[in-house]
Amino acid sequence: MYRYWTGSSWSAAVTPNPQQPQPGPGAPGAPGTAAGARRKTPLGWWLGGLAALVAIALVIWFVFQQVSGLLGGTTGPVSNPTAGVCPRSTGETPTARARAADGRVHGGKLSFPELGAPWTAPEPEWRVPFGRDALTQTVSIEPNYDGNSSWVASVLVGELVAGDGFFSPQQGSEIVVKCIMGVFYGDAEVVRDDKVNKATTLDGKDAWLVESHLTFDIPNLKTKGELAIILIVATSLESSSIFYASIPDTSPQLVQPARDAMKALKVSE
Repeated sequence: MYRYWTGSSWSAAVTPNPQQPQPGPGAPGAPGTAAGARRKTPLGWWLGGLAALVAIALVIWFVFQQVSGLLGGTTGPVSNPTAGVCPRSTGETPTARARAADGRVHGGKLSFPELGAPWTAPEPEWRVPFGRDALTQTVSIEPNYDGNSSWVASVLVGELVAGDGFFSPQQGSEIVVKCIMGVFYGDAEVVRDDKVNKATTLDGKDAWLVESHLTFDIPNLKTKGELAIILIVATSLESSSIFYASIPDTSPQLVQPARDAMKALKVSE
């Protein structure tokens, strides 16, 4: 709003149009009348501006907390993320594809030499919420521990689902770790202790490696912790691939085969 300069002071009358003539004497809000226009003092403007800045700062803080919570590494007791942190599925029905009969386990654009006994033969894995075109080998550790499910050691390769947008290998690794914690352990509290969290490369491709020890207490399960290894590789301009290993503490002899598989990973076109 604009006020009028009388030659010695600003008038009480206000107008949204600075070209509009000043109202004459007797008009509401005009000089010399009792009626006064709603007055915007400098203090009012400052208070309004301050309130707007506080509101903006709160929004920025909230967004920062959400993003840093999703992408930042975590060590210590945490409330499990929900499955909502997992990359969104494309909704496509998975179909098996032809794979090279070269003694290697292929998933996405990664492969490793097939592991021998006690590991199972490679088989498709459709249940991982963060991957597709995945192939896995497993070892049963605690069969039917809850009357319905078995706890296994596993090694897996597959394409990493990007969901609604692109993310770097580092961002992908954190999304997968939080997705694992939100899906695979039910309501059990999980303590995450990262041993490795660093940039690396594979066949000249940018990659990010996370090795984390997870501890938990699940009813009827003897296993109270396990090693999770997540390697995200930017295998092309459009997508990334994942190597994932999960080895329960009760079967430490399976750690080395999992590490050997990761060491022998190759990127295929």
